Amino acid sequence: MPKTVLIVDDDPFIRKLIATTLEDVAGFELHEAADGEEALEVADATTPSIVFLDIDMPRRDGISTCAELRRRPAGADATIVMLTAAAGSEYEAGSRAAGADLFLTKPFSPLDLLRLVDELGAS
Repeated sequence: MPKTVLIVDDDPFIRKLIATTLEDVAGFELHEAADGEEALEVADATTPSIVFLDIDMPRRDGISTCAELRRRPAGADATIVMLTAAAGSEYEAGSRAAGADLFLTKPFSPLDLLRLVDELGAS
């Protein structure tokens, strides 16, 4: 059964970078969302194993989206990786309190992303 990955970022370039990097990883089913509201809808429909979640987005930010995902059956067991340009900031503490598992600091290379996925045991 394929692992479902949800990529959430308001920047289409970042979504494309992650999707392109992961599209050849065996057993991944990729889904995208442009903001937190859309992410919740997609998560409810797909029950992702891994969520890459940007912190700074319109309509609903990543921290509140993370907290809401944790309250829903579709996101309760997902590995949530926060995407942030401000690692080590107050955003990290808020993200951890909301239920985030890991952080990936922007800008990141495709190699950084593949290493992280490998550490998750997903490749």
